[in-house]
Amino acid sequence: MSATYQNIRLDWLDRAARLTLARPDKLNPLDWATVKELRAAVAEIEKSKVAAVIVTGEGRSFSAGGDLEGYISLYRKPDEFAQFLDDFFRLFEAMEQSGKIYIAAVNGACVAGGLELLLACDVAIAADTARIGDGHLNFGQLPGAGGSQRLVRAIGLSRAKHLMLTGRLLPAAEAERVGLVNEVVPAAELEARSLAFVSELLEKSRVGLRGAKHLANLAMTTNLEEGLRREIAFVHRYATTEPDATEGLIAFKDKRKPAFRTDG
Repeated sequence: MSATYQNIRLDWLDRAARLTLARPDKLNPLDWATVKELRAAVAEIEKSKVAAVIVTGEGRSFSAGGDLEGYISLYRKPDEFAQFLDDFFRLFEAMEQSGKIYIAAVNGACVAGGLELLLACDVAIAADTARIGDGHLNFGQLPGAGGSQRLVRAIGLSRAKHLMLTGRLLPAAEAERVGLVNEVVPAAELEARSLAFVSELLEKSRVGLRGAKHLANLAMTTNLEEGLRREIAFVHRYATTEPDATEGLIAFKDKRKPAFRTDG
């Protein structure tokens, strides 16, 4: 039984979960209370056996960013503001270090903190009506939840600077072109496509999914030589100790579908 949340919803699907920002009247703000709830929900998900998590918003916004009144108050309380930023950091750190695959289903406006949430996910699928960008400087703000660092790594230095400096919001198709999202679908098909993508993942080895995410994320924190050496060590252990690695090869040889472990 899930905990009770005020600002978000946590739904359990078939071997997956859905996290929905659920304050559509406020465009799903990522205020401190919501960030704390997201941390609690991610911790709850981490204890479960789901393989994937869909992150989305209710209404016409994925998330338009922070809460104005909340920020004004926090700016006057430096110690509390530092705690808020640390909660944001811990939330996205937990998502990135998780063995679960996080999929941003971007249903509408995705700005500032909303963009930072998207960037902490592993894959992003956007509705064709979505508009996505940093937007902080439009109101004299700066990204403080990892946006400046993850955005550069996602789309390159020049494009990241352009988005940050101009505050421009990209139409979904352009966001896909620059690599900010992976797929764009008609808005009416976003939920179905997100679920279909989860189904694609569930055909794969659970332990393999975790390993692929881990290896890709190494490039965020290591130089090339160290990353290559750590890849060798990780793959050697995986290939020689994980049953799914051998099962995949045998299935290919036998021309059949692999029978991967579902509890890996």
